[in-house]
Amino acid sequence: MGSLLGGAGGGHGGLWWRPFESQKRQGRRRSSKPSHSVDPTTDGGGYRFPLRQALTAGSLAFTGDTIAQLSKRYRKRNADSDSGFSKDIMSMLCSNHDWLRALRMASYGFLLYGPGSYAWYQYLDRALPKQTVENLLLKVLLNQIVLGPSVVAVVFAWNNIWLGKLSELPNKYQKDAIPTLITGYKFWVPVSVLNF
Repeated sequence: MGSLLGGAGGGHGGLWWRPFESQKRQGRRRSSKPSHSVDPTTDGGGYRFPLRQALTAGSLAFTGDTIAQLSKRYRKRNADSDSGFSKDIMSMLCSNHDWLRALRMASYGFLLYGPGSYAWYQYLDRALPKQTVENLLLKVLLNQIVLGPSVVAVVFAWNNIWLGKLSELPNKYQKDAIPTLITGYKFWVPVSVLNF
């Protein structure tokens, strides 16, 4: 397990972070800040599990799912009620919260999206290191045509697997993948421009 998390065992992170041979690049300056996931004991040559990115992604996924659930219940309550605000709106909003769904999304963020997006952005920084308009546009384009569909596919699969509905996954893709991507593009294209 130590090798898997980048501890003892060679310092290359075992199964996790071997997609890039080394952080060291001769004669080339990095355009972004140094990674917090580089193993300091190997002078940048090894990788360990990107815990900070995983925790951040897991927390954001949990929060986002909770907000989505609350928003859906609030809209449903307003559609069902003409009498305005009830006295006990918070208990109504927080009742029937699907904590397993929120935890499922948090686990996706922690185990898959955080580490995966970390590796993806490291790759983009290495492949397109100069801060030019062309590289910015190419990063945004690659982010939307590679990362976007990958994330949608994995999120749908992750949820269907945990719900025991793997056989329904092809129908889920056919029904929801394109609308989800289009909605995601409306948000993530501007965010990617600001991020890169």
